[in-house]
Amino acid sequence: MDLRIPATLSGPLLEMERQFLDHATTIERWFREQWRDRVPPFYGSVDLRNAGYKLAPVDMNLFPGGFNNLNPAFLPLCVQAAQVAVERLCSGARRVLLIPENHTRNQFYLRNVARLAAILRLTGLEVRIGSLLPELVAPTTLMLSDGSSLTLEPLRRQGNRLGLEGFDPCAILLNNDLSAGVPEILAGLDEQWLIPPLHAGWHTRRKSRHAAVYERVLRAFAEEIDIDPWRIGPAFLVCGGINFQERAGEECLAAQVDALLVDIRRKYREYGIDDEPFVVVKADAGTYGMGVMTVKNASEVVGLNRRQRNKMAVVKEGLAVGEVIVQEGVRTFETIEGAAAEPVIYMLDHYVVGGFYRVHTARGSDENLNAPGMEFRPLAFDSPCCTPDCRQALDAAPNRFYVYGVIARLALLAASVEIEETHPDKAAAVAGVAEAAPAL
Repeated sequence: MDLRIPATLSGPLLEMERQFLDHATTIERWFREQWRDRVPPFYGSVDLRNAGYKLAPVDMNLFPGGFNNLNPAFLPLCVQAAQVAVERLCSGARRVLLIPENHTRNQFYLRNVARLAAILRLTGLEVRIGSLLPELVAPTTLMLSDGSSLTLEPLRRQGNRLGLEGFDPCAILLNNDLSAGVPEILAGLDEQWLIPPLHAGWHTRRKSRHAAVYERVLRAFAEEIDIDPWRIGPAFLVCGGINFQERAGEECLAAQVDALLVDIRRKYREYGIDDEPFVVVKADAGTYGMGVMTVKNASEVVGLNRRQRNKMAVVKEGLAVGEVIVQEGVRTFETIEGAAAEPVIYMLDHYVVGGFYRVHTARGSDENLNAPGMEFRPLAFDSPCCTPDCRQALDAAPNRFYVYGVIARLALLAASVEIEETHPDKAAAVAGVAEAAPAL
């Protein structure tokens, strides 16, 4: 796979990559200082879009479901990072209960669960998998497409502890994003580590809140390496009071789309960019690429037809969309075998442990690639994303992926701040001092 980019786009991107490589020492020191007083999420994944003139994260997932798509060569790196994460959160942990999504037929997702469990076992943990499925009343073994198997067991609640029959875990790792809310069986657990915390689920989390925190992180980082924050972050606006089925909130949405497009055109003129600006309207909560549409003119969100309204009205678990984030659209110039592609970076603790390309043969460079028909290709690199090599060309894989890793780590840092500030016991106190406190 040729990872070099077209010559017509190489100028701006190579200049930005040079800036990152020249400041690598400063960047790593800055990250080290930021993590000194913060707890990173146990794991996370970041969707990136690389337009050549702009490289930005467009989604941050705190319940990553694609560990099966990582390059197997980096399993040792995953294990080492997971060991750090476990020691940070619960140094005496011996047993971990892994709770996945309620997918029993999605072979790709089940292989993710199996890979994640394997990583945890290699850290020295006893790992078993508990299911939230109400119909699961006895241990059930599922055969996977790669010839392996996965055993799901019914959860058992005793007082303020959760486990399985004959299995009392020290910690509970969620690989379920809680889009439908917190199940009663998970509520009120105060004797075990619950990772990530419940308030990190999509029942309370908002993409716009993460985007706002990312902007703060970005401004502090950009000052360190003297870069325009716009080059590495998407602008955004928010619109509430939405009901797509009843066409409520269309005027607000159209106004926000128009305002953001005006700002994008101004930046395009500043940088001499000829591309047509666009925005992405998506549900402010949720995942799996649901409730997403690309918009190039404010008139496109007024008077949506029934098919468009149905597509935008609900997300995972059939939840109605009442708030949307209007996010600056970032094209992807990257292709694999002629198909549009975007990198997805995976992290354990605050370490980059690999990634893959999401590829879609039926989608364009300005469209959402997280849609049915997508494929995954492991990132083709021979060394981790944390080891740039200045002896090689700027767009050589180690250097390109180092830059990707930096942007992903910025999003992870923002997620850490976001989780801290939205903790039920801390949110009120943080809100009271947010205006007076430094950004970071």
